[in-house]
Amino acid sequence: MTADETPATETSANHPAGAPSPGLSPAPPALAIRHVTHEFGARKALDDVSLTVPAGSFTALLGPNGAGKTTLFSLVTRLYDNRSGSIDVLGHDVRREPAAALSALGVVFQARTLDLELTVLENLLYHATLHGIGFRAGRRRALELLEQDGLADRAKDKVRNLSGGQMRRVEIVRALIHRPRLLLLDEPTVGLDIASRAALVAQVRKLVAQEALGVLWATHIIEEIVPGDRIVVLHRGRVRADGTYGEILARTGSDGLGAAFLSLVGEDSEVAA
Repeated sequence: MTADETPATETSANHPAGAPSPGLSPAPPALAIRHVTHEFGARKALDDVSLTVPAGSFTALLGPNGAGKTTLFSLVTRLYDNRSGSIDVLGHDVRREPAAALSALGVVFQARTLDLELTVLENLLYHATLHGIGFRAGRRRALELLEQDGLADRAKDKVRNLSGGQMRRVEIVRALIHRPRLLLLDEPTVGLDIASRAALVAQVRKLVAQEALGVLWATHIIEEIVPGDRIVVLHRGRVRADGTYGEILARTGSDGLGAAFLSLVGEDSEVAA
């Protein structure tokens, strides 16, 4: 008898619809950070930070400049070593299983990292090679992603000839080359005009919906966050709130996210609306 021929009685009685099979653990979250502290000399950049990014979710890491968002990203991506707590990507500890963790991770840093003198396609192929993807497979994957994003006609253009918004879109394509399940974006809309910013946010939300990616989107711009999102408020290296959009408003008794943020961190912080 094949797996598809499981008797109806077993399915209904022992394996209810939607329930995990006996002996199987639930799928791990895309990202799980537990009790992480990080210091630069006497300055504590992160103070006992814990947060979770569920698979297939858009989670906004909201905080002003200097909140610790970039430091957190640097720890997840192993640019810095976390010496306290734990960081798991799809169930893989980044310290004990760095190769497995990083292979499941795509990242777009705040600073632009494309080579301006290479073409769009050359940038993507170089990144594919770093992930052990052969030339033919890498080229096929790169062109497929560019086509999906409406950038196929720019494949042979040098990156320096793209607009700021197009560069960011290429960086997202590059981050997706190796088919990660978690995507980190650190202030990706900084320096973009309103239209480019809206297009970039829409592009990432589409990936969450269609590809079931877990996304951690670091921002200080409140209008990039919408009802239904998960939100982690980070201020001065500490998590001040963690929950859904509605839960954050209910916790603070606020009718808007801007007011909720101010009630959580005080009026000494500026977050763009």
